[in-house]
Amino acid sequence: MTHKRQQVILLSGLSGAGKSVALKALEDLGYFCIDNLPSPLLPQSAALLDEDGYPRVAIGIDVRSAHSFVSFPEHLDALFELNLDVRLLFLEAKTETLVKRFSETRRSHPLASGDLTVFEAIALEREMLEYFSSLAHRIDTTDLSAAQLRSWLRDFVALDRSRLTVIFESFGFKQGIPLDADFVFDARCLPNPHYDPALRPLTGRDQPVIDFLEREEMVGKYQTHVLGFLERWLPEFERDHRSYVTVGIGCTGGQHRSVYLAEQLARHFAVNRQVLVRHRERPELAVNR
Repeated sequence: MTHKRQQVILLSGLSGAGKSVALKALEDLGYFCIDNLPSPLLPQSAALLDEDGYPRVAIGIDVRSAHSFVSFPEHLDALFELNLDVRLLFLEAKTETLVKRFSETRRSHPLASGDLTVFEAIALEREMLEYFSSLAHRIDTTDLSAAQLRSWLRDFVALDRSRLTVIFESFGFKQGIPLDADFVFDARCLPNPHYDPALRPLTGRDQPVIDFLEREEMVGKYQTHVLGFLERWLPEFERDHRSYVTVGIGCTGGQHRSVYLAEQLARHFAVNRQVLVRHRERPELAVNR
Protein backbone atom coordinates (compact mmCIF):
# COMPACT_ATOMS: atom_id res chain seq x y z
CA MET A 1 0.00 0.00 0.00
CA THR A 2 1.36 3.46 -0.92
CA HIS A 3 2.04 5.64 2.10
CA LYS A 4 0.03 8.84 1.79
CA ARG A 5 1.97 12.02 2.48
CA GLN A 6 1.37 13.46 5.91
CA GLN A 7 -0.35 16.85 5.87
CA VAL A 8 1.26 19.35 8.23
CA ILE A 9 -0.36 22.72 8.91
CA LEU A 10 1.90 25.28 10.54
CA LEU A 11 -0.37 27.78 12.25
CA SER A 12 0.84 31.15 13.44
CA GLY A 13 -0.53 34.64 13.79
CA LEU A 14 -0.87 37.66 15.98
CA SER A 15 -1.77 37.16 19.60
CA GLY A 16 -5.53 37.59 19.94
CA ALA A 17 -6.22 36.81 16.28
CA GLY A 18 -7.85 33.45 16.98
CA LYS A 19 -5.11 30.82 17.00
CA SER A 20 -6.69 28.93 19.92
CA VAL A 21 -10.04 28.77 18.10
CA ALA A 22 -8.26 27.65 14.92
CA LEU A 23 -6.31 24.88 16.64
CA LYS A 24 -9.47 23.58 18.31
CA ALA A 25 -11.26 23.64 14.95
CA LEU A 26 -8.40 21.72 13.33
CA GLU A 27 -8.51 19.20 16.16
CA ASP A 28 -12.23 18.73 15.49
CA LEU A 29 -11.35 18.15 11.83
CA GLY A 30 -9.11 15.24 12.79
CA TYR A 31 -5.71 16.89 13.15
CA PHE A 32 -3.23 15.96 15.86
CA CYS A 33 -2.49 19.39 17.33
CA ILE A 34 0.62 20.72 19.06
CA ASP A 35 0.71 24.27 20.40
CA ASN A 36 3.75 26.54 20.86
CA LEU A 37 6.37 24.18 19.46
CA PRO A 38 9.89 25.70 19.20
CA SER A 39 10.91 25.78 15.54
CA PRO A 40 14.06 23.60 16.00
CA LEU A 41 11.72 20.72 16.87
CA LEU A 42 9.60 21.06 13.71
CA PRO A 43 11.36 18.57 11.40
CA GLN A 44 11.89 15.82 13.95
CA SER A 45 8.39 16.16 15.43
CA ALA A 46 6.75 15.91 12.01
CA ALA A 47 8.97 12.98 11.04
CA LEU A 48 8.21 11.07 14.25
CA LEU A 49 4.46 11.64 13.92
CA ASP A 50 4.61 10.55 10.29
CA GLU A 51 6.38 7.33 11.28
CA ASP A 52 3.78 6.73 13.99
CA GLY A 53 0.98 6.97 11.42
CA TYR A 54 -0.52 10.40 12.10
CA PRO A 55 -1.81 11.52 8.67
CA ARG A 56 -2.75 15.08 9.66
CA VAL A 57 -0.86 17.30 12.07
CA ALA A 58 -1.34 20.96 13.04
CA ILE A 59 1.44 22.80 14.84
CA GLY A 60 1.02 26.19 16.47
CA ILE A 61 4.02 28.54 16.39
CA ASP A 62 4.02 31.98 17.97
CA VAL A 63 6.07 34.58 19.81
CA ARG A 64 5.95 32.67 23.08
CA SER A 65 8.91 30.82 21.51
CA ALA A 66 10.46 34.06 20.31
CA HIS A 67 14.04 32.91 20.89
CA SER A 68 13.67 30.25 18.18
CA PHE A 69 12.29 32.55 15.45
CA VAL A 70 15.75 33.55 14.28
CA SER A 71 16.38 30.00 13.06
CA PHE A 72 12.83 29.38 11.76
CA PRO A 73 13.72 29.61 8.01
CA GLU A 74 16.33 26.84 8.20
CA HIS A 75 14.03 24.54 10.17
CA LEU A 76 11.19 25.22 7.74
CA ASP A 77 13.51 24.24 4.87
CA ALA A 78 14.35 21.02 6.71
CA LEU A 79 10.64 20.32 7.12
CA PHE A 80 10.02 20.83 3.38
CA GLU A 81 12.84 18.38 2.63
CA LEU A 82 10.84 15.61 4.31
CA ASN A 83 8.48 15.63 1.30
CA LEU A 84 5.39 16.20 3.43
CA ASP A 85 2.31 18.24 2.46
CA VAL A 86 3.25 21.38 4.41
CA ARG A 87 0.83 24.31 4.56
CA LEU A 88 1.40 27.61 6.35
CA LEU A 89 -1.57 29.50 7.79
CA PHE A 90 -1.36 32.95 9.37
CA LEU A 91 -4.12 34.71 11.32
CA GLU A 92 -4.11 38.48 11.62
CA ALA A 93 -6.42 41.31 12.62
CA LYS A 94 -6.41 45.08 12.84
CA THR A 95 -4.45 46.51 15.74
CA GLU A 96 -7.49 48.27 17.22
CA THR A 97 -9.42 44.99 17.17
CA LEU A 98 -6.59 43.12 18.90
CA VAL A 99 -6.32 45.79 21.61
CA LYS A 100 -10.07 45.58 22.18
CA ARG A 101 -9.92 41.79 22.47
CA PHE A 102 -7.13 41.98 25.05
CA SER A 103 -9.13 44.54 27.00
CA GLU A 104 -12.32 42.47 26.91
CA THR A 105 -10.61 39.24 27.99
CA ARG A 106 -8.27 41.03 30.46
CA ARG A 107 -5.36 39.06 29.04
CA SER A 108 -1.92 40.58 28.63
CA HIS A 109 -0.02 40.48 25.36
CA PRO A 110 2.90 38.00 25.58
CA LEU A 111 5.37 40.72 24.53
CA ALA A 112 3.90 43.50 26.66
CA SER A 113 6.02 44.59 29.59
CA GLY A 114 6.84 47.66 31.58
CA ASP A 115 8.76 48.93 28.56
CA LEU A 116 6.16 48.21 25.86
CA THR A 117 2.54 49.26 25.53
CA VAL A 118 0.05 46.83 23.95
CA PHE A 119 0.18 48.83 20.69
CA GLU A 120 3.98 48.63 20.65
CA ALA A 121 3.93 44.91 21.49
CA ILE A 122 1.57 44.21 18.57
CA ALA A 123 3.81 46.20 16.21
CA LEU A 124 6.86 44.22 17.39
CA GLU A 125 4.97 40.96 16.98
CA ARG A 126 4.04 41.86 13.39
CA GLU A 127 7.70 42.49 12.66
CA MET A 128 8.83 39.23 14.25
CA LEU A 129 6.26 37.19 12.30
CA GLU A 130 6.76 38.95 8.96
CA TYR A 131 8.77 36.11 7.40
CA PHE A 132 6.14 33.52 8.31
CA SER A 133 3.22 35.69 7.13
CA SER A 134 4.94 36.41 3.80
CA LEU A 135 4.89 32.67 2.99
CA ALA A 136 1.52 31.76 4.48
CA HIS A 137 -2.11 31.81 3.49
CA ARG A 138 -3.44 34.74 5.52
CA ILE A 139 -6.86 35.11 7.12
CA ASP A 140 -7.97 38.45 8.50
CA THR A 141 -10.14 37.68 11.54
CA THR A 142 -11.02 41.30 12.33
CA ASP A 143 -14.69 40.88 11.42
CA LEU A 144 -14.97 37.09 11.62
CA SER A 145 -16.97 35.17 14.18
CA ALA A 146 -15.59 31.92 15.55
CA ALA A 147 -18.08 30.01 13.38
CA GLN A 148 -16.93 31.86 10.25
CA LEU A 149 -13.29 31.14 11.03
CA ARG A 150 -14.06 27.44 11.45
CA SER A 151 -15.85 27.46 8.09
CA TRP A 152 -12.91 29.13 6.32
CA LEU A 153 -10.55 26.59 7.90
CA ARG A 154 -12.63 23.72 6.50
CA ASP A 155 -12.23 25.29 3.05
CA PHE A 156 -8.50 25.73 3.59
CA VAL A 157 -7.75 22.12 4.55
CA ALA A 158 -9.76 20.79 1.59
CA LEU A 159 -7.60 22.58 -0.99
CA ASP A 160 -5.30 20.82 -3.41
CA ARG A 161 -1.92 22.16 -2.29
CA SER A 162 -0.32 21.43 -5.66
CA ARG A 163 -2.44 24.09 -7.41
CA LEU A 164 -2.64 27.86 -7.03
CA THR A 165 -5.80 28.84 -5.14
CA VAL A 166 -7.40 32.16 -6.10
CA ILE A 167 -9.59 33.62 -3.35
CA PHE A 168 -12.14 36.27 -4.32
CA GLU A 169 -13.23 38.27 -1.29
CA SER A 170 -15.93 40.92 -1.42
CA PHE A 171 -15.88 43.60 1.27
CA GLY A 172 -17.20 47.02 2.21
CA PHE A 173 -14.78 49.94 2.37
CA LYS A 174 -16.81 51.25 5.33
CA GLN A 175 -15.30 48.39 7.36
CA GLY A 176 -11.78 48.81 5.99
CA ILE A 177 -9.64 46.90 3.49
CA PRO A 178 -9.02 43.19 4.28
CA LEU A 179 -5.51 42.66 5.63
CA ASP A 180 -5.19 39.37 3.75
CA ALA A 181 -5.76 40.83 0.26
CA ASP A 182 -2.93 40.62 -2.30
CA PHE A 183 -4.86 42.71 -4.84
CA VAL A 184 -7.64 45.22 -4.11
CA PHE A 185 -10.08 46.48 -6.74
CA ASP A 186 -12.37 49.40 -5.94
CA ALA A 187 -15.87 49.07 -7.44
CA ARG A 188 -17.29 52.20 -5.82
CA CYS A 189 -17.08 53.99 -9.17
CA LEU A 190 -19.80 51.73 -10.59
CA PRO A 191 -23.58 52.40 -10.52
CA ASN A 192 -24.93 51.49 -7.09
CA PRO A 193 -28.08 49.33 -6.71
CA HIS A 194 -28.38 50.62 -3.14
CA TYR A 195 -30.20 53.70 -4.39
CA ASP A 196 -33.05 51.62 -5.80
CA PRO A 197 -35.37 50.89 -2.84
CA ALA A 198 -36.42 47.58 -4.38
CA LEU A 199 -32.81 46.42 -4.68
CA ARG A 200 -31.47 47.80 -1.41
CA PRO A 201 -32.22 44.74 0.78
CA LEU A 202 -30.88 42.33 -1.86
CA THR A 203 -27.31 41.28 -2.60
CA GLY A 204 -25.12 40.79 -5.66
CA ARG A 205 -26.22 37.15 -5.71
CA ASP A 206 -29.87 38.05 -6.32
CA GLN A 207 -31.14 38.11 -9.91
CA PRO A 208 -32.68 41.62 -9.84
CA VAL A 209 -29.32 43.07 -8.74
CA ILE A 210 -27.50 40.97 -11.35
CA ASP A 211 -29.88 42.26 -14.03
CA PHE A 212 -29.37 45.86 -12.88
CA LEU A 213 -25.57 45.60 -13.02
CA GLU A 214 -25.47 43.70 -16.30
CA ARG A 215 -27.48 46.47 -17.96
CA GLU A 216 -24.71 48.94 -17.10
CA GLU A 217 -22.01 49.08 -19.78
CA MET A 218 -19.47 50.45 -17.29
CA VAL A 219 -19.81 47.34 -15.11
CA GLY A 220 -19.03 45.07 -18.03
CA LYS A 221 -15.97 47.11 -18.99
CA TYR A 222 -14.72 47.12 -15.41
CA GLN A 223 -15.12 43.35 -15.11
CA THR A 224 -13.31 42.81 -18.43
CA HIS A 225 -10.37 44.95 -17.32
CA VAL A 226 -10.04 43.12 -13.99
CA LEU A 227 -10.23 39.76 -15.77
CA GLY A 228 -7.50 40.83 -18.16
CA PHE A 229 -5.25 41.98 -15.35
CA LEU A 230 -5.63 38.74 -13.41
CA GLU A 231 -5.24 36.55 -16.50
CA ARG A 232 -1.96 38.33 -17.18
CA TRP A 233 -0.47 38.19 -13.68
CA LEU A 234 -1.76 35.01 -11.99
CA PRO A 235 0.66 32.84 -14.03
CA GLU A 236 3.52 34.87 -12.57
CA PHE A 237 2.40 33.90 -9.07
CA GLU A 238 2.32 30.25 -10.16
CA ARG A 239 5.85 30.53 -11.53
CA ASP A 240 6.87 31.99 -8.17
CA HIS A 241 5.42 28.86 -6.49
CA ARG A 242 2.76 30.79 -4.62
CA SER A 243 -0.06 28.64 -3.26
CA TYR A 244 -2.65 31.35 -2.59
CA VAL A 245 -3.63 34.72 -4.04
CA THR A 246 -6.42 36.75 -2.45
CA VAL A 247 -8.25 39.26 -4.65
CA GLY A 248 -10.30 41.81 -2.72
CA ILE A 249 -13.27 43.44 -4.48
CA GLY A 250 -14.66 46.36 -2.52
CA CYS A 251 -17.69 48.61 -2.75
CA THR A 252 -19.21 50.91 -0.16
CA GLY A 253 -21.11 48.37 1.92
CA GLY A 254 -19.90 45.04 0.56
CA GLN A 255 -23.39 43.90 -0.40
CA HIS A 256 -24.15 44.56 -4.07
CA ARG A 257 -21.37 45.48 -6.53
CA SER A 258 -18.49 43.73 -4.78
CA VAL A 259 -20.51 40.55 -4.20
CA TYR A 260 -21.61 40.50 -7.84
CA LEU A 261 -18.08 40.99 -9.18
CA ALA A 262 -16.52 38.46 -6.81
CA GLU A 263 -19.06 35.87 -7.96
CA GLN A 264 -18.58 36.65 -11.65
CA LEU A 265 -14.79 36.56 -11.42
CA ALA A 266 -14.87 33.32 -9.44
CA ARG A 267 -17.18 31.71 -11.98
CA HIS A 268 -14.81 32.68 -14.79
CA PHE A 269 -11.62 31.40 -13.13
CA ALA A 270 -13.21 28.26 -11.65
CA VAL A 271 -13.23 26.76 -15.15
CA ASN A 272 -9.51 25.98 -14.92
CA ARG A 273 -8.35 27.12 -11.48
CA GLN A 274 -8.95 26.29 -7.84
CA VAL A 275 -11.20 29.03 -6.46
CA LEU A 276 -12.64 30.08 -3.11
CA VAL A 277 -15.25 32.81 -2.61
CA ARG A 278 -15.60 34.84 0.55
CA HIS A 279 -18.08 37.62 1.24
CA ARG A 280 -16.73 39.36 4.32
CA GLU A 281 -19.81 41.43 5.09
CA ARG A 282 -22.23 38.67 4.03
CA PRO A 283 -20.46 35.37 4.91
CA GLU A 284 -23.64 33.35 4.59
CA LEU A 285 -23.50 33.85 0.81
CA ALA A 286 -20.22 32.04 0.18
CA VAL A 287 -20.51 28.87 -1.90
CA ASN A 288 -17.09 27.54 -2.88
CA ARG A 289 -16.52 25.91 -6.22
